[in-house]
Amino acid sequence: MPFTIIRQDITKLEVDAIVNAANTALQMGGGVCGAIFNAAGVSELQEACDGLSPIHTGEAVITPGFNLPAKFIIHTAGPVYHHANKEKSENDLRTSYINSLKRAVENKCESIAFPLISSGIFGYPKAEALQVATAAIQDFLTVHDINVMLVIFDQSAFKISQELLGSVESYIDEYYVEKYEIKRRDLLHDEQEFLYKSLQRPSDQDNDFKELHLPIEDFVDHLDEPFSTSLMRLIDLKGKTDVEVYKRANLDRRLFSKIRTAKGYEPSKRTAVALAIALELSVEETADLLKRAGYALSRSQKFDVIIEYFIVNGRYDIFEINEVLFKYELPLLGS
Repeated sequence: MPFTIIRQDITKLEVDAIVNAANTALQMGGGVCGAIFNAAGVSELQEACDGLSPIHTGEAVITPGFNLPAKFIIHTAGPVYHHANKEKSENDLRTSYINSLKRAVENKCESIAFPLISSGIFGYPKAEALQVATAAIQDFLTVHDINVMLVIFDQSAFKISQELLGSVESYIDEYYVEKYEIKRRDLLHDEQEFLYKSLQRPSDQDNDFKELHLPIEDFVDHLDEPFSTSLMRLIDLKGKTDVEVYKRANLDRRLFSKIRTAKGYEPSKRTAVALAIALELSVEETADLLKRAGYALSRSQKFDVIIEYFIVNGRYDIFEINEVLFKYELPLLGS
């Protein structure tokens, strides 16, 4: 199931559960905790919390959402950060995320939203808190199906390596153009001319098809192949399972099932790109898969150029890609 990083007011999210970064006494505090109490209804929520308090660091308990759009509030006490004992702080913070997710699954929640726990007055450095949160959530999602949102207000939480960020910026500087136009008619003409020459296939054309690693019969057979058929063929070709692909693509299982079974279904561009990343396709393979859904990568779109950078460099971690996209305030990959 997908894991999404967003900027939003957590108290307004229509999810099954939101997480309150609580204190061990479960008393109304400031920051996110205060905002959740105010939105839910202070007296009702405090009364519910009083019956569950106190809790230990890393523990998580659940109450109704009262006046919130969310059905439930999961309260977890994150650690107060101690630089002298970073390992314990990290273990306690990870436990807060895992226990919160367990409470959500136990209560049949299909979606949950977290703040960045302990990164406020508890003093946990934002970049380190984000790393712990991301690792804990990803590990949990390998064996559970639940939609997870992580609400981030401050871009400083994204401590992307300067080497990576510099490489991406250099790639954008080199390849991003304000106006990059390809007329569809010209593109089709070029494709038709290539196919015509290939079908004739004189001896001096053989090398072109060796580079494609595809017999001419297969090439012709796949010309009009719909997106879902191409996707299933590529999953088999790459030796991957459906579960592996939709998890690596950060997609909802139900959405993947719709793509797989609905005749003529065409996904959004971000979904198609996410699947290409999950399959670790080359630039050429990605272009072909996107074309089946009516899309293309364009040098006039910064999103597309960033995606191309990661593919060209063989970096297929969708969460790493999403961190860079978030840094540039661009839409993220996945559901």
